[in-house]
Amino acid sequence: MSTVDEVISFWVDEVGPEGWYASDPALDARIRERFGALWEKARAGRLERWASCPRGCLAFLIVTDQFPRNMFRDDPRAFETDPLARKVAARACHLGFDRRIEEPARQFFYLPLMHSESQMDQDRCVRMFLLRMPETGAHSLLHARAHRAVIREFGRFPYRNAALGRETTAPEQAFLDKGGYGVAVEAMREAA
Repeated sequence: MSTVDEVISFWVDEVGPEGWYASDPALDARIRERFGALWEKARAGRLERWASCPRGCLAFLIVTDQFPRNMFRDDPRAFETDPLARKVAARACHLGFDRRIEEPARQFFYLPLMHSESQMDQDRCVRMFLLRMPETGAHSLLHARAHRAVIREFGRFPYRNAALGRETTAPEQAFLDKGGYGVAVEAMREAA
């Protein structure tokens, strides 16, 4: 079974910032093969001990928030461990564990909030990037604001509707037809 150090080394050092947000089927397959069983273990509540220290929290958040988005694109399992990630992220930030992790890896403490469909989580995410990632957080702050704007407008992320089996409303469909999330990012970029 993978360890905290193996998860962090793979995601932070091997994949790195250039690969974190890329859609790469080969990377997705590598993550599934190497860490799929670990995600299952986390989903079953058997990795909670990892959340007792900063590096353990970082690895837990990578496994529960980042890896499923790669392993299960366009599948409801991509979001299945989000509640676990949000719970650990909130506790870790309260304890200051996030501040003990260098930027840019620190952002993984805030991304579970960005991925939430809760307005309160979205507001907190924007604050965290503003206050706790001053050196490398400008790009992430742009995306945090764009995510928040989508939640303010729709109360959920319309681009998840198909994967989650939700009906898409007419305003959501118009948003998706115009370019969806990319349009929200451009609006935030213009407003800055």
